[in-house]
Amino acid sequence: MKKKAARKKSAVSILVYILIGLGLILSFAAPSLPVLIEAGYSTSLYKWISGPISRFTGLFPFSVAEFIIVGLGFFCLFIIIRGAITLFKKPKEFFRSILKGGAKLVIVLVLLYVGFNMLWGLNYSRLSFADISGLPVEPAAVEELTALALSLTSRANVLRAQVAEDERGVMTLDSSIRQMFSRAETGYDRAAVIYPELGGKFGPPKGVFLSHYWSYTGISGMYFPFTAEANVNIDIPHLLLPATATHEMAHQRGFAREDEANYLGYLACTLHPDADFQYSGTVSALLNTMNALYRADIESYKAVRKEYCDGLNRDLKDWREYWAQFEGPVERVSSNVNDSYLKANRQQDGVQSYGRMVDLLLAEFRKAQGEP
Repeated sequence: MKKKAARKKSAVSILVYILIGLGLILSFAAPSLPVLIEAGYSTSLYKWISGPISRFTGLFPFSVAEFIIVGLGFFCLFIIIRGAITLFKKPKEFFRSILKGGAKLVIVLVLLYVGFNMLWGLNYSRLSFADISGLPVEPAAVEELTALALSLTSRANVLRAQVAEDERGVMTLDSSIRQMFSRAETGYDRAAVIYPELGGKFGPPKGVFLSHYWSYTGISGMYFPFTAEANVNIDIPHLLLPATATHEMAHQRGFAREDEANYLGYLACTLHPDADFQYSGTVSALLNTMNALYRADIESYKAVRKEYCDGLNRDLKDWREYWAQFEGPVERVSSNVNDSYLKANRQQDGVQSYGRMVDLLLAEFRKAQGEP
């Protein structure tokens, strides 16, 4: 009986190692196979896996990802404390357990890496959204960038008059945050009519309970592949809450690159029927465009900046003041970690890849202007 159980355990172990090996091979080969990843994974297998997971975790009114991460944090703290006690009382046993535990930890980390890629990470190697949409991404002159910035400014000014304000004269949502999350899918439903790759049924975005403390990392949203949840920092000003939610929903739909998720979040917002979504998405696009314009031609940047209406200026001042209170070593470390993560997933510009959304905005702008 014991021999039979041992053989069964051995067979399971071999199967696990084979799956790990195949997963590693696919993970490393994926960047060279964008067409295959697009057809065989991103638009098919990924949605078959992530959709049901997302709908299941969506049944919970809280972020399951936050629960898991906080739980893991406490577990790691427990292991560290237990290890310190063992080191003090039984140093020989401590070093033996380190050798044993180290081998297990390597296997767990490899499993997590393979699982991450199978559940979502392969999407980094899919076709670019420019290829999928047929939007021609080309270099732009400063004049064209300025024209785009002026167009977005004009649209933001018009939309600003249509959104609600709080007692400080700062933009606020038309509904509660939870209701905003439930409204967010409408933008993607409309976007999917144009680009079917954006379709699918997923759970709604989730607000993070510890959002205020999360702000010390400088992060406003995160997609967690293991629960297929779009997590949002709900402590941030309402100005970019809808844009943040739709950004994370783009990740949920299999678009891993940050520049593309920014653009798709903007697209879902601007196609949304509600003014608070349209305004949030437009401001997100405007900020990215103005950052690019500032680097390209500071005088043109200053000229466009003068066109902002008073309400938009109040909203941006509130946004800056909010994040200023969280600046410090935690935010800098978090930014460096995020930068390393993006580069590890072949976004070689690191955090600067967030600004490349402007290429897609310019392509859309040319198309709207009737340019070939």
